[in-house]
Amino acid sequence: MLARKSIIPEEYVLARIAAENLRKPRIRDRPRKARFIAKNGACNLAHKNIREQGRFLQDIFTTLVDLKWRHTLVIFTMSFLCSWLLFAMMWWLVAFAHGDMDPSTESPTNSTKWTPCVTCVRSFTSAFLFSIEVQVTIGFGGRMMTEECPLAITVLILQNIVGLIINAVMLGCIFMKTAQAHRRAETLIFSRQAVIAVRNGKLCFMFRVGDLRKSMIISASVRIQVVRKTTTPEGEVIPIHQVDIPVDNPIESNNIFLVAPLIICHVIDKRSPLYDISAADLVLQDLELIVILEGVVETTGITTQARTSYIAEEILWGHRFVPIVTEEEGVYAVDYSKFGNTVKVAAPRCSARELDEKPSILIQTLQKSELSHQNSLRKRNSMRRNNSIRRSNSMRRTNPSLIVPKVQFITPEGSQSASET
Repeated sequence: MLARKSIIPEEYVLARIAAENLRKPRIRDRPRKARFIAKNGACNLAHKNIREQGRFLQDIFTTLVDLKWRHTLVIFTMSFLCSWLLFAMMWWLVAFAHGDMDPSTESPTNSTKWTPCVTCVRSFTSAFLFSIEVQVTIGFGGRMMTEECPLAITVLILQNIVGLIINAVMLGCIFMKTAQAHRRAETLIFSRQAVIAVRNGKLCFMFRVGDLRKSMIISASVRIQVVRKTTTPEGEVIPIHQVDIPVDNPIESNNIFLVAPLIICHVIDKRSPLYDISAADLVLQDLELIVILEGVVETTGITTQARTSYIAEEILWGHRFVPIVTEEEGVYAVDYSKFGNTVKVAAPRCSARELDEKPSILIQTLQKSELSHQNSLRKRNSMRRNNSIRRSNSMRRTNPSLIVPKVQFITPEGSQSASET
């Protein structure tokens, strides 16, 4: 098969590709840091080389609850099936030891009346069916136990106890999996991005949190932690160094009333790890801010926890969240379509330390913002006037009836003057 040849010479194509590569600047993206907490609240952590695996079996109930649903359902099915098979084998052995399997015991020629341990148990299949009837308490009436064998009575008591234990453990495990606390956290939402702006004369780190359900979270509290890689003066490297930062809350109990979406604020002061970070330094910082919301579910009384995190690329400097709560016909309405929307506002680009040392920076920033706002208003008004003038001129051109005719005035001297009104 012959190779296809291009119409354009190969030398020209190579030269053009080389020229395009030279014109394009080569920018290498900074490698992204692995998140400690994902946006959905999952911990990005892998446990490896765990040698003492037997510790998980010591707390078997928690292990069953933590398993995936497919594994739990397999264990649920196999626990009942194995118990039925085990006791079916025991019932078959009881019947075999007593001689119930001998066909001659029920023959018409047998003069003595034979009383079996369990009636109508002649094979392993019938023993398996009787085991299910005993443990599930079905009782069809065809098979029943007699008072002939004390061993059969002992097996009956043992199977009832084992069946109750299996029911309690398995049903409790299923209930706990369906009522886990993180299920309620699915309706607790955080804004995709956080912002840094000026509030009450201070630089503040802010994000928005909301609850989609009408049932409330009781005693809800918010904690913020900064996770970063640090090195001690002795040279020890701490890969995950956690630092708590305070949350600005006017309530003394530090609880929030999460009846509507709230903006959680952290004032960047001397206690904050963000005190020395400016807008230019924020992009280069290798830090992660973890937000933890805890509270008690009103309907179930179970403590729930919702988590998220913000890295440097997800923090907008000089932005503010738009209001989403309005009053409509005597009812407060929340527009969740604008939950994460922000607007750009005036904010100094310096760090909070520089802002405390030079308060005039904030005044200059606000003055520049006011001047730019006034200039934009003037431009907008002038554009509106120009558009209205153009519109009126175009209407006069299209409608000749709107043009005022020329009127001639005759003076007493007999001269004529033409004027246009």
